[in-house]
Amino acid sequence: QVQLVESGGGLVQPGGSLRLSCAASGSIVSITAMGWYRQAPGKERELVATVTSDGNTDYADSVKGRFTISRDNAKNTVYLQMNSLKPEDTAVYYCNAEIFSRTPISINSGYYWGQGTQVTVPS
Repeated sequence: QVQLVESGGGLVQPGGSLRLSCAASGSIVSITAMGWYRQAPGKERELVATVTSDGNTDYADSVKGRFTISRDNAKNTVYLQMNSLKPEDTAVYYCNAEIFSRTPISINSGYYWGQGTQVTVPS
């Protein structure tokens, strides 16, 4: 069974930094795209950043120049370095990944979500 476990959220003052981590575990064959999403109270979940297996990245306009996504393929882990944080970055952050996993009789693919980690930047 595949799991994504996030860590690194917390309370940080405006202008501060946080680093989120998300580690995938289970009978993993390969991971293609990995990404971070966030959901603020009363708003829909939105894409923050993505990274492909060969390192190509993409960012929401609202975080370009402040956030950096990276991954360690050997550790099946994706990171989100968040700098110059603003109150509007306050949200629950979720990681997402497309994972090919092994079962006793086949290889399955699916999109998996982490449990979410809270990031709070007070105004």
